[in-house]
Amino acid sequence: MGIARTHDEDYETTEFKTLVALAAMERRKDNGEFKGLTSHSSIVDLQDKLVCVTSGASFFGFALVNRLLLHGYFVRVLVANEEDVEKLREMEISGEMMGCKSKISVVMAKSNEIQGLMEAFDGCCGVFHTSSFADPAGLSGYSKSMAEMEGKASENVMKACARTPSVKHCVLTSSLLACIWRDNTQYEFPPLVNHNCWSNESLCVDKKLWYALGKLKAEKVAWKIAEEMSLNLTTICPGLITGHEFSYRNPTATIAYLKGAQEMYANGLLATVDVRRLAEAHVSVFEAMKTTTAFGRYICFDRIIQCEDEAEKLADEIGIPRNKISGNSSDYVFPNCFELSNKKLANLMSRTLRSCYGES
Repeated sequence: MGIARTHDEDYETTEFKTLVALAAMERRKDNGEFKGLTSHSSIVDLQDKLVCVTSGASFFGFALVNRLLLHGYFVRVLVANEEDVEKLREMEISGEMMGCKSKISVVMAKSNEIQGLMEAFDGCCGVFHTSSFADPAGLSGYSKSMAEMEGKASENVMKACARTPSVKHCVLTSSLLACIWRDNTQYEFPPLVNHNCWSNESLCVDKKLWYALGKLKAEKVAWKIAEEMSLNLTTICPGLITGHEFSYRNPTATIAYLKGAQEMYANGLLATVDVRRLAEAHVSVFEAMKTTTAFGRYICFDRIIQCEDEAEKLADEIGIPRNKISGNSSDYVFPNCFELSNKKLANLMSRTLRSCYGES
């Protein structure tokens, strides 16, 4: 368990032209079998290379799909509706997707139907549950009911993983918000945050931090199911996910994450992570789980907003007033409150990057 940090990558040198035909969605037939873009068994033995990504059309889910393809995985993208399929099709047409027809397929399943999830996961050696929920009203209102939905969806996904014989490993995308919202009144200074820290559910409710509550519920129930059903689970808790046009492409999570931003900023706990680096962290952890060198929780970030200039830059990227982040704080550099003593994940990621890009 530790802090996710990566060295700089040249993300632009690994562009691939996609040949994915998303129009031929993978669906269940009446007899329960899948029909995919290609016949999985006719390609290669996918026992160790076929994985499933939930919410694969989301901002982070899509980045993770691309990163998995670059690492040679076959990816089954789980979506909830036809709108998500259309989003994937548009991304394919625009050239954003990296891969080929034989390495990606799409399946629809509902998060409240465990049997459907099991059928979607069947044949996959691993599942990445990105736990991405969007506000159905198209506003910023990640509500308390959505937090409950996220917790229940996580429970169902974990149960489906545990009951699917082919699934050996599961990686859950949680949030740094599941770690930092605690009662710190007894401390003279902001306490350090590490992988052993958990947010306080009652505090989240009192402050109406529904996004933090949803991530907290989702992760806690995931660990409960993993322990009860002997599921090999690892969770990653990222800061605010950023990247190209992130506030436009991921508005629900971005605005919901920043509720309480002034307090996070004042305590040196407002951290961000680039979406591509977060995706690489997920792949690195998954690879390490195969050799039992990755386990437990990981905090993942690459930047901490510590001064007015950084707060202003983030506010400009999102399109909100600076004081929504920094309040009326003076130009003071706040302390880094994240414990940096354990760098296991950084080492895992460095090894994976050297392997992926042929570095010595």
